[in-house]
Amino acid sequence: MDELHALWSLHEVRRYLWDNEVIDRQGIASLVAESLSLFAVHGYGLWGARLHDREELVEELVGFGGYWYFHTPPKLELLYGIAPEHWNRGLATEIAQAVVRYGFQELEFSEVWASMDASNVASASVLETAALRFERRAVVDGLETHFYSLPRSAFQPVGQLLMLVEDRMTFPFLDIIEG
Repeated sequence: MDELHALWSLHEVRRYLWDNEVIDRQGIASLVAESLSLFAVHGYGLWGARLHDREELVEELVGFGGYWYFHTPPKLELLYGIAPEHWNRGLATEIAQAVVRYGFQELEFSEVWASMDASNVASASVLETAALRFERRAVVDGLETHFYSLPRSAFQPVGQLLMLVEDRMTFPFLDIIEG
């Protein structure tokens, strides 16, 4: 929980994730509990992401990804993020691709949606690399927002299927294999 709080508190992460709001530890605990509940009922929620090389598992939390409800009315969307020291290594793309693949292959989604702040150019690149296509622009809560989607008919599995380690008692993890 401490690592997740530290990651989600970083300015570079929270400015796009939580509209720059700092989430306290109690808020993080509530979000984790909600995610675990979503897993129990629907098979989706948020995974933490940690690096795993060919030799050993690195316990450090480097990011997260999954599906979360956004907007009014709530819409299930792809969500991901990476600690700034791990940017520009393709990890966000790996996470996004793995979560999209999970949505189509395991959850049998008919479509995957995502939205992002218009100013988050790096996220647009991740979404486009994960095969989502720009749908529209809108102002949401005063922020210019871009919406992307990928219908099942256009889905092509790419990349490796990351290990989805489902530990329902704590926070589930994606293990990213490097090397």
